[in-house]
Amino acid sequence: MKPRWELVLACVGLTIGLVGAYIYGLHAAPQPPAFKPATNPYAKGVYAEGMVEAYQDSGANVNIFPNISGTIVDILVHEGQWVKKGTVLVHFDDSVQRATMETAKAQIGYARAQLQNVKDELAKDHASYRLDPKSISKYTLDDATNAVSVAARNLKVNEKTYISAKALLAWYTIKAPSDGRVLAIEAAVGSYVTANQGTYDTYTQGFDPIIVMGRSSESQEYLNVRCYVDEILIHRLKFGPQMKAQMFIRGADMSVPLEYVRVQPYISPKIELSDERLEKVDVRVLPIIFRFAKSENLPVYPGELVDVYVAEK
Repeated sequence: MKPRWELVLACVGLTIGLVGAYIYGLHAAPQPPAFKPATNPYAKGVYAEGMVEAYQDSGANVNIFPNISGTIVDILVHEGQWVKKGTVLVHFDDSVQRATMETAKAQIGYARAQLQNVKDELAKDHASYRLDPKSISKYTLDDATNAVSVAARNLKVNEKTYISAKALLAWYTIKAPSDGRVLAIEAAVGSYVTANQGTYDTYTQGFDPIIVMGRSSESQEYLNVRCYVDEILIHRLKFGPQMKAQMFIRGADMSVPLEYVRVQPYISPKIELSDERLEKVDVRVLPIIFRFAKSENLPVYPGELVDVYVAEK
């Protein structure tokens, strides 16, 4: 008796289905979390995302942009270096502007020589007129007097041009605007930077400041944490030195108590952390600044994102 192929195929299909259902029904054990998530240390606490910053009395970081466009020929500092106000940071190629300044300086000498020449001519005309009023016409004497006035004004114009060219040459050297630490150098020697826009970032495809500094003391005993509290949670907090907060470092089982510094009393869209200028949901936040003592055993750096819990009032 020949087998019924329809029944054989049906049995094979049923077997495959049962085996597949069994395999897909197996539940693999979940992987443990890469790190312990931050937990609320307070009975009532508000969560906020924070960003570590260099310690300073006001504002955030110092973003240095050039006033001119040009090519960087020398960078005299390195990242992490503490510098004093007026320290030279970057040199640009100033060959063209330096030549312009030298030309303006030479024009001053030429203008002075012209002024002295017309003064001498005027003195000769006056001497001739005193000896014999008929030896020189009044028209010629007036022309000589006017020539001296024109030459004097031309000298002043050239002096102003030289001062302007010299001042513009100073823009080709970037100096530290204040005491602080160099946090990041975004450009390299040979980079072409654009006036008031900075350097083009290959990775973000946007423009960045050529140097980012943090105003701080040389010892840098503290770091700031700028926390962004959602506007719907603000009423649950009472601002002041009595505020308690803790910072949790992502990826490590570490928490650090924070000390209240100040609140920035201006609610703005939450774009600082995501760096997105447009968001589908307009979440507005209030910045609160805390600080903590820096330690060698605490691997935290400016720009790092952290989790913060703030105790409610």
